[in-house]
Amino acid sequence: MKFDHRFTLREAGKSHRVYEADGVRMRLDFFAHMLRVALVREGVPLVPTWSVCPAGGDAPLFGRDKLSTEGLALFAPEVAEREGTLSFTLDGVAFSVERKNFRLAARTDRGLLYRDRSGLAYSFAGELGRGFVHYTDRFEGEQIFGLGDKCGPVNKAGGRFLLHTGDAMGFRAESSDPLYKHLPFYICRHGAGSYGLFYDTMSSGSLDFGREHDNYFEPFSGARFEEENMVFYLILGTPFEIVRRFVALTGGAAPVPRWAFSYCGSTMEYTDAPDADRRLRGFVETCEQNRIPCRGFYLSSGYTQIGDRRCVFHWNRDKIPSPEGLAAFFREHGMALIPNVKPAFLTDHPLYDEIARQGWFLSYADGTPAQFPFWGGMASYLDFTNPGAYAFWKTCVREQLIDKGYTHIWNDNNEYDVWDEDVLAFGFGRPLPASRIRPLFAYLMARASREACLEAGVETPFNVSRSAMAGTGRVASTWTGDNLTSFRDLRFNHFQAMTMALSGFLFFGPDIGGFAGPRPGRELFLRWLQYGVFLPRFVLHSWKPGEPATMPWLYEDLLPAVRRLFALREELTPYLYEEAERCRRDGEPLLRPVFLEEEAYDPDSDCFLCGSRILVCPVFDAGAAGVTVTLPRLGGGWRLRGAGESLPDGRTVTVPCAPTDDPVWFTLIPFDSI
Repeated sequence: MKFDHRFTLREAGKSHRVYEADGVRMRLDFFAHMLRVALVREGVPLVPTWSVCPAGGDAPLFGRDKLSTEGLALFAPEVAEREGTLSFTLDGVAFSVERKNFRLAARTDRGLLYRDRSGLAYSFAGELGRGFVHYTDRFEGEQIFGLGDKCGPVNKAGGRFLLHTGDAMGFRAESSDPLYKHLPFYICRHGAGSYGLFYDTMSSGSLDFGREHDNYFEPFSGARFEEENMVFYLILGTPFEIVRRFVALTGGAAPVPRWAFSYCGSTMEYTDAPDADRRLRGFVETCEQNRIPCRGFYLSSGYTQIGDRRCVFHWNRDKIPSPEGLAAFFREHGMALIPNVKPAFLTDHPLYDEIARQGWFLSYADGTPAQFPFWGGMASYLDFTNPGAYAFWKTCVREQLIDKGYTHIWNDNNEYDVWDEDVLAFGFGRPLPASRIRPLFAYLMARASREACLEAGVETPFNVSRSAMAGTGRVASTWTGDNLTSFRDLRFNHFQAMTMALSGFLFFGPDIGGFAGPRPGRELFLRWLQYGVFLPRFVLHSWKPGEPATMPWLYEDLLPAVRRLFALREELTPYLYEEAERCRRDGEPLLRPVFLEEEAYDPDSDCFLCGSRILVCPVFDAGAAGVTVTLPRLGGGWRLRGAGESLPDGRTVTVPCAPTDDPVWFTLIPFDSI
């Protein structure tokens, strides 16, 4: 009966319970620090997961059973059942479940921590709409953190966010939504404590934290996704512990080579030029002439052009006569090249007909390749859930890139803008609508690129993917996409970085100076560099037709200040690499908002922690003469870099900082050997 579902016990084990009503099963799995809840409809198969991977290594290529407990620390609580309610305690939190409509609640000694909405929290029989729906109580003063690369302030409370991926070139970091990542994980913090929620789905959806109101219910938050079944993890702990536990659940991060923490150059301008080879070699020479240390260059897709079309794995020999010679030149100068690859093949691509004949594209039921607008033409997406297509990609990476000296890969434009439910993916032998698993293609693309490098003997490949989902960190790092140039966007790029750190990302950063829009003015250019030297990814990248590329020598008279900043980056590189390795082992974010360490600190502060020993205090406002900061209470004192005086925790200080000065940063005194 709709709106009145009476669940009865079907199966009981030490670490799980299964209840059933009206063609729906609700399963509870108990783990150390986590509760997993699964809603599975009769006759609707569960799509595997590629996000959950707690046992180390990587998930099976064909995915992992969403209800598997392999690698998870099982817990066997005492479960009491009386008068239609079951109760148990997990990690010091008291849980109860009303079997009518399966309403879940959790309470700490400080009060109610979590509760499903009254009346009906789940759409068991379509009462709340199609797909899966989940409503939870909203709490007074709650704060919401996470969700991947979402824009706006760090605290997302009161907002509504779309969960799907898109190519958001020129996005506004204050308000654009969605962007490039699909990550349905968030942390909720309020007076009774904190919890994390991770919806293990790749389907598109939305999360609402206060925009929606309904007269018949107390304040609530809501999740809606296209997938019909639902699996979510309720993660317990402090916000810092929740981030660590989420990272452990999804498998952590792949190592990043040390050189990638140094400055790496990039611009579309050079590879789009007809004399690309000369322009690229000239970049190396200009770096050396201007004493700008550089360890790599992101090779934009202009090297693949046939006419005005970008054809992945094709080398334009008019632009670059010898790909092998270019790679050797960069190696001789101590720089790596990271070539751009895209997963869509234009219909006039030399390989298109062969790929179509093999059935390796996303297609309709009759086998016809589905076509989509892509970079000025129509193209078809490679179906990485087809083992043949997956192997084909690895072969192309090896033969067209690795064998020519390009051992690191930039996986780009992999958001898979597929909405038509008639477009099918092979699904490793279980065909399904491609629109239901869009983020999976980006993960598999990056995984195939990394595997090709590893199989070719590359010890630590640097693999980058623009689109990402939970678990992508196991195979690739990322960046925040094609941002806009403005002071406002600089500040909100910082908030976006804190949001990504709270979502489990380790190595990332924006395009310093902004990708789209006008060239950065002199002040903005220096402020962006002052901020950027502390980010894991230190890359200036731009596409500004009619303007010069954003390069270190953009303003010749500012070169003395720029050189000092680049020298500082080189000084910090060993620290960043060592801290990143420690954070990778411990599942911690390298960049982190201060409130992770000091609970009362403002989540939307401009300052942040870089690793365990550095407090960074950037300038994000045009015309500002310095910064005012309250030093975090981390159990020791602080020392302003460049000054000998030690300062106690909790003191508020104002430090002058002109655009041509070194940035404002402090080191923690017990460890300030940096």
